[in-house]
Amino acid sequence: MGNAPEPVVLLHGQPGGARDWEPVRAAIGTRAQTIALDRPGWDGRTAPTDLAGNARAALAAMDARGAERATIVGHSFGGAIAAWLAAFHPERVGALVLVAPAANLASLYRLDYWLAAPVVGEVASVVTLAGLSVALTPRRVRGWVAARLALDDRYLETWARLLRAPAVWRAYAAEQRVLTRDLPVLEDRLTSLAAPTTIVAGTHDRVVPAAAAHELAAQIPGAELVLLDHAGHLLLHQQVGRMADLIVAAASARPA
Repeated sequence: MGNAPEPVVLLHGQPGGARDWEPVRAAIGTRAQTIALDRPGWDGRTAPTDLAGNARAALAAMDARGAERATIVGHSFGGAIAAWLAAFHPERVGALVLVAPAANLASLYRLDYWLAAPVVGEVASVVTLAGLSVALTPRRVRGWVAARLALDDRYLETWARLLRAPAVWRAYAAEQRVLTRDLPVLEDRLTSLAAPTTIVAGTHDRVVPAAAAHELAAQIPGAELVLLDHAGHLLLHQQVGRMADLIVAAASARPA
């Protein structure tokens, strides 16, 4: 028999929210306690912040639930926060699961640096997110996208509405700047990570390239790389059962 699983902290990407984890949390069920939070800038109350500020928010959520230590799971931008926690608060991290993680410089494209630029980057972020909202509003378009990406139409409808909010635009632009500023600091600490780490990536990810996941696995000592064939970036919705099993395995200190 395996050990009793640790609590699991679930960190969403950008744009995103705690609701992104609902399918995976349902699949985990009673196998592990899960803690999902709306990160700073995405909760409708607080301002967006850097990786250190996001890490403090995650620790506060753990403290509120009485969790001394947890398995930290991060998707995309959330993967960088998870790795930051392991680097700067190792005593609170039992294991890491990094899902399509933007946690090293190899995960950034030229477009990321452009979106991080002052003024022009903010304008580009508004245009990008507002345009995506308009594109996803017609039901026929949403249905086509949902079928092509194996997503739920209701999920797309919710995000089509949320992407119209100026607060979302501000959070997205701010976090683009965070990525370009904080990832070099994080990358310098990756070789010191001691928590057992599982990196999960889709071979067809067009947001964070699989090559970045390969490099990240080489940077973190003992990291296990799990490649999911024909999967894209939104693994929380495209590979729900597999993601749940990998997370429970990491939290239980069992081989995935």
